[in-house]
Amino acid sequence: MGRALSKGSLRNTRIEEIQMSDTHYQAIVIGAGPGGYPCGIRLAQLGVKTLVVDKEFWGGVCLNVGCIPSKALITAGKRFKQIKTADMMGINVTGDVSIDMGKLQEWKGGIVNKLTSGVGTLLDANGADRIMGTARLDGDTVVVSTEDGEKRFTADHIVIATGSRPIQIPGFEFKDAPVLDSTKALALEEVPGKLVVIGGGYIGLEMGMMFSKLGSEVTVVEMMDSVLPGFDKDAIKIIKRSLKKSGIDVLTKTKALGWEKADSGIVVNVENAKGAKAIEADYVLVTVGRFPNGENLGLETAGVEMDGRFIKTDNQRRTTNPKIFAIGDVACQPMLAHKATYEGELVAEIIGGHNRVYDARTVPAVVFTDPEIATAGMSEEEAKARGEIKVGKVPYAAVGRSLTTGETDGFFKVIGDAETKEILGVVVCGVNASDLISEAALAIEMHTELLDMGLTIHPHPTLGEGMMEAAKAALGEAIHIVNR
Repeated sequence: MGRALSKGSLRNTRIEEIQMSDTHYQAIVIGAGPGGYPCGIRLAQLGVKTLVVDKEFWGGVCLNVGCIPSKALITAGKRFKQIKTADMMGINVTGDVSIDMGKLQEWKGGIVNKLTSGVGTLLDANGADRIMGTARLDGDTVVVSTEDGEKRFTADHIVIATGSRPIQIPGFEFKDAPVLDSTKALALEEVPGKLVVIGGGYIGLEMGMMFSKLGSEVTVVEMMDSVLPGFDKDAIKIIKRSLKKSGIDVLTKTKALGWEKADSGIVVNVENAKGAKAIEADYVLVTVGRFPNGENLGLETAGVEMDGRFIKTDNQRRTTNPKIFAIGDVACQPMLAHKATYEGELVAEIIGGHNRVYDARTVPAVVFTDPEIATAGMSEEEAKARGEIKVGKVPYAAVGRSLTTGETDGFFKVIGDAETKEILGVVVCGVNASDLISEAALAIEMHTELLDMGLTIHPHPTLGEGMMEAAKAALGEAIHIVNR
């Protein structure tokens, strides 16, 4: 059981405050990102004596240099665009509208600090110990390298939650000032005049569209036939139209070869079927994916096997060493923060004695482009491969609330089994899709049928009505569009 704490006697975060007698824990969590810190909190709630280790910052990449700061800047970019186009609603904005990147970064930093300090407070309040340092396995021992030297701990259970990092490609080294990964891009103190984005996946388009709204001239370079490979084709059409409307130049089937200094800024060299091309830029942002941080952990000393790039796990996220678990980006796809959180709580409850397995039917995904894309369950193509389906699709422009926001690009798509009428998948492409998709995820988890969603009374006027209408459209019973 966990140690008793008197009121107000929370565990201190400093390594010197952890007594040397506390070298054995029931659970040690390596990594304090969106998988590790929820795991540590839940373990402590269950009375498990827990130590959480992180090498850099509480909250991990997501809270510090990923999900949260990027969405803060994306929101600023959208707000900037809305202010500049407010005249369509009769709102007159006098004077020049400009961006102060210093103040924007200060605002973003305040959000990050509030959340990351909250992580530490929650770990402390629930009775978990925490140490800042780099951890590795030495058999069944966790060795933590800190500023004060190495500390060695043993545990009944170990949870690896070390996350992932941006992939670096030949010719574009992140150590070079003009070459940005997402972390460096989110910390820029100036809006680039010209920016080349290598990679037309969700991270590249989110960042590229954000900088475009702030005033950058953006070029996206993508090796595949299309941006957002693997996403819903109808959603890709909407995004392509938005990219063109925003003035973002997109080069598909194009390979980035390298960069070189120029009289003013840099030149990025690319090549496609039309030949070589040199693109002038101030910075080049590389967003070609992320790689799991499974190296240098001493996994081989503990008998933990790999499965390609990932640590091999079962449906409890247990590795080939039964006392060691792996969660989040280091364990398996999809590499999403909310999946890591689910796995962190799952593993904590397994260690705490609960009989659980990974049984989520869907992991919803969101792309914070403009407009947003959100998905849950099967794609239309996946559902078709399984059997006959019914699809209901309703444009945002048919939803009254959408018209009142001035944001009418996009659609709601609900995919159902033709025989059982069970909802198999949902795609929302449009404003606030990120908030709307949770209803779809719950519907899929609950094996909801099209009629259930269609007959659920949705408040008016709201964007959520589009979900209800799309479910009805799949049954041929939509009211506000012509049924097909």
